[in-house]
Amino acid sequence: MGLSSSLAPVASALAPLVLLHCSCPRAEQIVKEQVRRLYEEHGNTAVSWLRALFHGCTVKSCDASLLLETDASTDLISEQASRRSFGMRNFKYVGAIKSALERECPGTVSCADLLALAARDGAAMLGGPAAIPMRTGRRDATESQYGEVERYIPNHNDTVSAVLARLAAMGLGAEAVVALLGAHSVGRFHCNNLVARLYPAVDGGIEPAYGAYLRGRCPTADAREDTRDVAYARNDRATPMVLDNMYHKNLLKGRGLLLVDQRLASDPRTAPFVRKMAADNGYFSETFAAALVRMSENGPLTGGQGEVRKDCRFVNAK
Repeated sequence: MGLSSSLAPVASALAPLVLLHCSCPRAEQIVKEQVRRLYEEHGNTAVSWLRALFHGCTVKSCDASLLLETDASTDLISEQASRRSFGMRNFKYVGAIKSALERECPGTVSCADLLALAARDGAAMLGGPAAIPMRTGRRDATESQYGEVERYIPNHNDTVSAVLARLAAMGLGAEAVVALLGAHSVGRFHCNNLVARLYPAVDGGIEPAYGAYLRGRCPTADAREDTRDVAYARNDRATPMVLDNMYHKNLLKGRGLLLVDQRLASDPRTAPFVRKMAADNGYFSETFAAALVRMSENGPLTGGQGEVRKDCRFVNAK
């Protein structure tokens, strides 16, 4: 089938997978086992790994800075405290994966590699592409990028131009962006990101029946903010926990949940890819896999940069 030139393989600063095969032979299997166990116990964790990788890699570098918790003693503010991180969850389960890795190979597998492998395996758990080759060798940041999050992470009502510009720095073109946003075929969004499209009148770009459904899910715009923060709507009502091209099919019907989603279907730079992915799930899956790998290799720390954290929540003690 083949991918466009925008997703052709590129030279990577990361070592080949043999790195973990040599230093921690069971690392990938351990991550896969833990991701599967957590998925079977808490199905939404698989979605969380995908979002965590997107946020973690989009802000400057795939260095797991996202996982650092606020530490008043060092004036570190966690990226998780940013408004762009609203609704992110399941960080506590990262510790379960990391603990399993530390038992097997202490101080060897970085939290950044953990996130990349978990996202890859989470996508497979959700019916997405399986066995995506994921290079390793990332190292972990020792500081938070809290002040940079809003500059790098796209917003739910951004223009297509803004999204394309933000992701172009990672070598992701329009085709890759349309594929990666296909991750919105799983999971849900809270109503605080939706009410502006529903009140006082439903956005004209929303299919009327879908607009009525969303109004039934979301309180009015003048409802208490904490209510809007709890109420939600699923991204895809047909296959809500399957990573497939239903997202793109929904866009063509005016059922894009977020404004930025729906805009992909009408912008001339992205609309052809929306139509092509809606028509061919295999093409979507292949393009998504390539884009996920490209994103996971954005500006990694390698060699003597950073560290391999023993606990993903905190910088190692000196």
